Order: sequence, then C-alpha cells, then structure tokens
Amino acid sequence: MIDVNQAQVNFDVNGLFILNIALAIVMFGVALGININDFKQLAKQPKPILVGLLSQFILLPLITFLLVLLVKPVPSIALGMFMVAACPGGNISNFITQISKGNTALSVSLTAFASTLALFFTPFNFQFYGHLYQPTATILKTVTLHPMDVFKIMILILGIPLALGMLFNSYKPKMATKLSAILKPVSILIFISIVVIAFSKNLDIFLNYIHHVLAIGIGHNIVALLLGFGIAKLFGLSFKNQKTLSIETGIQNSGLGLLLVFTFFNGLGGMAVLVAFWGIWHIISGLVLAYVWSKMDKK
Repeated sequence: MIDVNQAQVNFDVNGLFILNIALAIVMFGVALGININDFKQLAKQPKPILVGLLSQFILLPLITFLLVLLVKPVPSIALGMFMVAACPGGNISNFITQISKGNTALSVSLTAFASTLALFFTPFNFQFYGHLYQPTATILKTVTLHPMDVFKIMILILGIPLALGMLFNSYKPKMATKLSAILKPVSILIFISIVVIAFSKNLDIFLNYIHHVLAIGIGHNIVALLLGFGIAKLFGLSFKNQKTLSIETGIQNSGLGLLLVFTFFNGLGGMAVLVAFWGIWHIISGLVLAYVWSKMDKK
C-alpha cells in the first residue's frame, strides 16, 4: 500500500473545470440574495458579523493548529486540516441555518463577507500555519504555491461571481429572488455530485485511507461547530445567532478546498481524502444539528 502522504487522487482537467464552474455558480447564487442595504444594516449592528469572522478566520485556524500539535496526524492530512480551516463558510450553511431556525440573513451575509475576506485570509492562513508546523512545511517546500496564484483563482470563483450577483440583484431584484431560489438547491446538488464523482473515481484510494481521516475529520468538525457556538455565547449573542455562528464555522467551503488541493497539490492523497470526507461529513453533522435545533425550537 502506498503511504497516504504519497497517494495521488485522480481528478482530470474536465473535472476541475466543472468544479470551478460549480463553485462560481454557488457564489453567484449567494450574492443574488445580497444588496448594498444589507451591508448598511450590518454596519449599524456589526457585532454578530465581526464575531463570526473572528471565529472563522482567526480562531478556527489557530485551534486547528493546536489540534494538529495534539493529534500529530501524518503531514498530508495535517495539510488537509489547515486547508479546511482556511476556507470560508460554504453555501450549504445558509440552507442548514434556515432549517435549524437560525438567523438566515446573518448566515447569508457572513458567507458573503467571509468569501470576500477569504481572498486574503485563505491563502494567508494556509501558508502561515502550514509553514509553522515542521512536517507540513517540508511538503510545502516541494510544492510551487504562490499566494498570488491562489488569489487569482479565488478572484475568479469567489470575487467576480459575488460582484456580478450583487450587481444583478441591484438592477433586477425580483428576477434575482426567483433565480436565487432555483440556484441554491441546484448548486448544492452539483457540489454533492462532484464530491461523489471524486469518490467514485478514486474508490480504492478512499477505501484504503478513509480510516486515517475518519476520527480526525469528525473530531475536527465537532470542534469547529462547538467553537462557533461557544464564541457566540461568550460575546452574548442570542441563541438564534449562536446556532448560526456554529453552522457558519463548522460548515466550510470544502469545494474550494478540493479545488485548491487538485490545482496546486496534484490531488495529494491525505489532503484530498480529508477535505473530501469533510465535504460529505459536514452535511451530515449540519443536518443532524439542524434537526435537533428545529425540534428544540418547536418545544
């Protein structure tokens, strides 16, 4: 059996192109529900947004680094953990927040803000913690990873769709609302399909190495969910917002993570398996949590 650090997950050029398009559509769909007034409103009450961004971009990468120091996973899996923690919240978080009776408006706004800030924070956090931990720093020395290259990709799949979606909403708000209602479920289905296809094409690799990431991936996700909830509670936010920040911190844009793994790391086994597993697991954990919270809300 090939060591997980050397295993390569296969994902061809066509697959990467489809993943790029899917992520751009997801971001465009999120942006259709945002307008300038939302930003003005949040400027009046910025606390929930600032706490959410603190949880996602400062605390989660830091806690992940400490978790890596504690668990000491193999280097490629540690890189996968850093990658997941560096990504912004995912589009599916908006859907899960809605069914958990959380603050959907806050969730959508956080996704938009986080996606914008991710243009800087995702490459920065990944590079910073990846180089701070010696075993992963060794791998990074063998990979040509320029922050500007990551920035360009994120502009294409996050920045431009976000700007176009908001522009469309400002000129055609009624049409944007209708289109957003269609794109949200479609984009989620597209993303799930891509992850499933990636699994099916590399079933032997995932079956051989899934045991390496099972406990780590589940544990990492639980830590992220608890972090978002705890930090919101610490800052005195409402239970509704506590649920929202928990979901926003625990539901990461693993599609973006997979794209970066396949683009810059040639499908490095441990990274790809961890990020792909997270992509499936966080949907399961998020839906279970949403079900529990929706039942609590009714009571």
